[in-house]
Amino acid sequence: MTMKKELILIGDKVLVAPDEGEGRTDAGLYLPQNVREKEKIQTGKVIKTGPGYPVPDPTALEQEPWAKTAPDKYFPLQAQKGDYCIFLRDQGIEIEFEKIHYIVIPHSAILALIRDAGGEE
Repeated sequence: MTMKKELILIGDKVLVAPDEGEGRTDAGLYLPQNVREKEKIQTGKVIKTGPGYPVPDPTALEQEPWAKTAPDKYFPLQAQKGDYCIFLRDQGIEIEFEKIHYIVIPHSAILALIRDAGGEE
């Protein structure tokens, strides 16, 4: 019996499935893998996001340290599951989870998001 594992992201981290690209320039030249890895900007699809930036509970300062406080609150991230993002590659950490290649990046490494508007024009 195999148990399904879940990848849980912490804080402002974003899990991205990077676009591998075909490694070909507009002129038709094929680029080696090491050249593509040196690119500063990469694109990919947002697979999952962390809960966001933690927001301190203002009442926690008034209570004793051992007292039970309210559950943690987070300021949500702009990136959402399914978004297409442009991000700084050098700030990401490459991982492999269940034999799939991902990059974990901080939310601040995302330069732009492309999201379906949901409506037809």
